[in-house]
Amino acid sequence: MIIIGLIVAGGFIFFTKDSQENEPSTINHVQAKDLDREWIIDIESGMTFSDICEQAGLEHGTMLEMVEASSEVYDLTKVRVGRKIKFYFDRETNNFVKMIYPIDTEEELFITPTEEGFLAERKEIEYEVIVKTAQGTINSSLYESAMEQEIDIRAIIDLAEIFSWTIDFGVGIRQGDTYKFIFEERYRNGEYVMPGKIVAAKFVNDGRLVEGYYFSASPVATAEGSEDEDGVLVDGYYDLSGESLQRIFLKNPVEFRYISSGYTTGPRYIAEFSAYTSSHRAIDYVAAIGTPVRAVGDGTVTSAGWNSGGYGNLIKLRHNETYGTNYAHLSKIYVQAGQHVTQGDVIGAVGSTGYSTGPHLHYEMVQNGTKINSLTIEFPASDGVAEDKMEEFSQAILKWQEQLNN
Repeated sequence: MIIIGLIVAGGFIFFTKDSQENEPSTINHVQAKDLDREWIIDIESGMTFSDICEQAGLEHGTMLEMVEASSEVYDLTKVRVGRKIKFYFDRETNNFVKMIYPIDTEEELFITPTEEGFLAERKEIEYEVIVKTAQGTINSSLYESAMEQEIDIRAIIDLAEIFSWTIDFGVGIRQGDTYKFIFEERYRNGEYVMPGKIVAAKFVNDGRLVEGYYFSASPVATAEGSEDEDGVLVDGYYDLSGESLQRIFLKNPVEFRYISSGYTTGPRYIAEFSAYTSSHRAIDYVAAIGTPVRAVGDGTVTSAGWNSGGYGNLIKLRHNETYGTNYAHLSKIYVQAGQHVTQGDVIGAVGSTGYSTGPHLHYEMVQNGTKINSLTIEFPASDGVAEDKMEEFSQAILKWQEQLNN
């Protein structure tokens, strides 16, 4: 998934929440509280799984058996700092009963003793889910509004991410824009944990309505009209016609403060270098040195390194037979020529190398060998719902469609 960092830090997006409604919809029930003695350990920097087990009172040999038992399920030598690992012991005998480690927000690792040794299993986390609706009119900053009205900022980031291919959250938001979205809140043991997925959303940007509905379909139609190569469930957001909201290119390759220089075809004088340029066929995004630069689309790195023509550290990507993108003045390069990258991958960091007057990303998009204005191009959508799944899709979103427009 793509991180929309500019939402929190950039100050470009305007947002206020007018109302928030609850529509209880229990999807899964939390498990009953375990009656065994529970020992919770916060994983701190420098701690190993051996340290954790020792703190829990388990013998070294037991720890080694647990690591071996889980080796094909999860590597316990890679437990993550900041997570809580739980051990359970029988209250009467004090014998070890089980261990639970949160792998991520969706799965936990369970290790339990058996007659043969230990059993390690990955289990899906069961949440109690409440479906809620929020709507509003844009007239203040997104971050401040979300904090003031106690909206989990993660839900707001997810909302912006859904529309990130079709709405320019850097410079395209207008005061008076409106939104409405239906989303899940996840609870465990009656306590709020985190937002779940957004199931439906609409956004009116400068008078243009964009709608998105979550749908999982198998297979989906690809650009060539074939099925998904793995034939697995494909999750995504689609408009009413079944077209994916995701585009082949992101709107922006970096979170930025402002655009210092747009796309021009006329001459431009650079005082710092006492030189004229014939044009500026690129977009300059001003951002702090070190700000991550992301690939706007899937592609192959054709070159990555120093450019003596004024670009400084430069990365060039080839996306397909038609499009390519260039990323210049970088402080760091994280890829190499010939490497395949995926949309959203961090490929470098903002810098001020080469003929640069300050930290910024010089970003170029090339179409059939000619540099074009990336801010004015409407790119085609990615995979859409397959024709034989359209009836299923229409039925699946009917409830959410009515709720959005109510």
